[in-house]
Amino acid sequence: MMMYKRLNVLLGWVVFAIATYTYCSTIEPTASFWDCGEFIASAFNLEVGHPPGNPFFMLVGNFFTHFAKDTAHVAVMVNVMSALLSAFTILFLFWTITHLTRKIVQEDCAEEPSLAEAIKILGSGVVGALVYTWSDTFWFSAVEGEVYAFSSFLTALVFWLILKWEEVADKSWSDKWIVLIAYIVGISIGVHLLNLLCIPAIVLVYYFRKAENVTLKGTMGAVGISFVIVLLALYGLIQGLVEVAGYFELFFVNVLGLPFQSGVLFYLLCTIAILIWGVYETEVQKSPLKMRIPFALSVILLGIPFIGSG
Repeated sequence: MMMYKRLNVLLGWVVFAIATYTYCSTIEPTASFWDCGEFIASAFNLEVGHPPGNPFFMLVGNFFTHFAKDTAHVAVMVNVMSALLSAFTILFLFWTITHLTRKIVQEDCAEEPSLAEAIKILGSGVVGALVYTWSDTFWFSAVEGEVYAFSSFLTALVFWLILKWEEVADKSWSDKWIVLIAYIVGISIGVHLLNLLCIPAIVLVYYFRKAENVTLKGTMGAVGISFVIVLLALYGLIQGLVEVAGYFELFFVNVLGLPFQSGVLFYLLCTIAILIWGVYETEVQKSPLKMRIPFALSVILLGIPFIGSG
């Protein structure tokens, strides 16, 4: 088992190195057409881009611009960010492919794969990851300063994390992976909303792992629940929280005459207090499921400072 795991990790990083060389050697030397110029300028000056905004992208992009030797190289450093994040996308894609392929090739994944099985599993990972590395669409976005490379990285990361959870789902500490997924999803809202599309896949993995008997009705129910989660994130978390915060701000400033930001601060404190109270109450009632829901929401709320509002 240890030998296979080492090969899996090693080949993953080899594929990552190939992807990194591919993208960094073919990177755009300056700003590309369409939104790239806007994103690069906004990241460099920490400005606000077009709605709904990409604040976390701007923060990370600004970090990379500090490595430019002069302003003429700012654009290429943001492009380097996309290249590296795309290479990490390939890394997690490789590990995702090998994880899923192993379940098809091996009858018992607890055992060490045979040589033939290891070749099938690892070979599938290498072929799949490299095909995606050199695919036209992904390669195109990997070498320019756009949000899609960053969004692809976060999508690949969160799906790989749910597979890590799936490996240890019966352990008492397995929920730490769910908490991390919730945080990454919250952060991803500050990059691009495409990351929310992996929620149905995550919910299905959770259902298939936890359900004693997988049925069509149960599968459709899991899909329905995942759609509800996406809708709550889109219209409740992203738009609703910011909109309600605006109502508090208007009331505190215009009616009560308090300083700017006082309403938003009060609203955030109330929201955090309610979530903490919810976790406490469910812990007292010894309901693990009810406790996980407010706790996951509180972790997602950590991404609120990175949510842009148009």
